[in-house]
Amino acid sequence: MEDENDLDLIVIGWGKGGKTLAGTLARAGQRVAIVEASQEMYGGTCINIGCVPTKILIHDAENHAGHGFDPEYFDTAVERRDKLTAMMRAKNFSMLDTLDSVMTITGRASFIGPRRIRVQAGDETLELAAKRIIINTGAIPASSDLEGASVGGRIHDSTTLQHAPLPKSLVVIGGGPVGLEFASMFGHFGSKVTVLDRGPRALKNEDEDVAAEVLAALSDAGVRVVVRASVQRISQNAHTARVRYEQDGRPQDIEADAVLIALGRTPATLELNLAAVGIETTASGAITVDDHLSTTAEGVYALGDVNGGPQFTYISLDDNRIVADAILGTGKRSTADRVAVPHTTFTTPPLARVGLSEQDARAQGLSIKVAVKKVSEIAAMPRPKIVGDARGIIKFVVDAQTDLILGAALVHVDSQEVINLVALAMRQGVTSTTLRDSIFTHPSSTEALNEVLGSFAR
Repeated sequence: MEDENDLDLIVIGWGKGGKTLAGTLARAGQRVAIVEASQEMYGGTCINIGCVPTKILIHDAENHAGHGFDPEYFDTAVERRDKLTAMMRAKNFSMLDTLDSVMTITGRASFIGPRRIRVQAGDETLELAAKRIIINTGAIPASSDLEGASVGGRIHDSTTLQHAPLPKSLVVIGGGPVGLEFASMFGHFGSKVTVLDRGPRALKNEDEDVAAEVLAALSDAGVRVVVRASVQRISQNAHTARVRYEQDGRPQDIEADAVLIALGRTPATLELNLAAVGIETTASGAITVDDHLSTTAEGVYALGDVNGGPQFTYISLDDNRIVADAILGTGKRSTADRVAVPHTTFTTPPLARVGLSEQDARAQGLSIKVAVKKVSEIAAMPRPKIVGDARGIIKFVVDAQTDLILGAALVHVDSQEVINLVALAMRQGVTSTTLRDSIFTHPSSTEALNEVLGSFAR
């Protein structure tokens, strides 16, 4: 590179969107620097502490279901997790480090002026400037101001619990996707798990029949979910942790070997010195962006979890496409183009969702028809029975006039795969009748659509 301080692009953070954009622009002949605060996070949250490592543990937990509490088995699963994430981390680093036009830096970045940053890399301080800067720092587990809720000892967040000793008993504070995934996982590892959810019912954004299937599966794993539970404080000593909560005004105490605080994730912006360049943030701490992911500072974009959009790796990847189009293409692509974005909560079996629920559609006054069947009752869906788990439900919400799919909730084996087909059908305007009459392989979970979409109940 001709001049380290005269770059085309600086990427702060090695998440999915930023690393992909860095590679794309480097291969297009631009001079790029990518800065990551920790060598343990090359590749971003997903492959190091998020999606991939937790799904490894979930898979191994599922294979252990019914075999009781076994710390040695858990330790072996963690070792497998660590081996795979280390391999993926090294691969992600080499994909950029081997490009001649990319400078990789391990250090902490902060803004010092328009399109200028300072990087503290060990004992060395670097100052870099570029035509454009990408903020791709992701998010971190949300902290809590509850008494005793600081992470340490027996109190964990979703990162630290992955390397903690397997607890005989676990209290999960928070009934969102992360909390329920960890509850399901540790239940299958043999832990006695209690989830404290402050809401009126668990999975309140899902229809009651869908939520009931997920809760039944959690119960099968030995997980107890307590609703209307307002946590007051946490304490711990050398032997146990104690959580005080109120339910319907009555104080309750519960003891456990470990406590997981799962209250969502917060955009990671604290050390960036955003005010120095006039980058605004929202009330939740996310960086403010427009539909093209530009921040309020000229030439600076924010990608991934840090910008307040849906916190999914595949959204970060799509963020990359938007900014790549802004820099190398027509600049027409935007977040407004996104429709029917699916997501999955990896309980066992997984809950996959796209679009509207029945309760949301009716609240909007839409004219709908609903197709719903329990997996155990679907004759044309042998795969769950083949693999030994026929639990769950499939539910579609369809526009009564146009026959277009408005939404779906799938709770079953392979639902994380089938939901992608449903989302594609929604994006392409495929009717429920066309999807019903499509040809699918056998035996598969997808072929359930042939039967479910032919049985509108209401």
